[in-house]
Amino acid sequence: MLRDSIKAAQISAMKAGDKPRSAAIRLVLAKIKDRDIELRTATTLPDDDALVIDVLQKMVKQRRESIQLFEQGGRPERAAEEKAELAVIEEFLPAQLSEAETRAAIEAIKAETGAAGLKDMGKVMAELKARHGSQLDMGKASGWVKAALA
Repeated sequence: MLRDSIKAAQISAMKAGDKPRSAAIRLVLAKIKDRDIELRTATTLPDDDALVIDVLQKMVKQRRESIQLFEQGGRPERAAEEKAELAVIEEFLPAQLSEAETRAAIEAIKAETGAAGLKDMGKVMAELKARHGSQLDMGKASGWVKAALA
């Protein structure tokens, strides 16, 4: 399980004395714990790896936005810290699909569902998320789906 590999990475980082890596992994585990607490009252629980991947993807998105804002604000040292955290977080995510692979998947789904126009975008996005949700940035994918259906 992904959660176990993150915990193992924390232990190895602590043993190696790698404080920045250890701190980043500790942040990841804290976010996962927060999500566990949120889901205590939920009626249906998602698969554990899906939950962890969702948390990691949100953290990656936050880090990318922070990096952009720090660079615009003239704070390169803070942007470098965020980039280091981003690298650690991305280690635990499954390999992301390239733009070409994503566009091919969109075309395949478009052909299977018979999507013809923008009114079918929701159907294509739902199928894309179901099949490849953990492997791509849905924000970018939505633009590509829109372009494919236009």
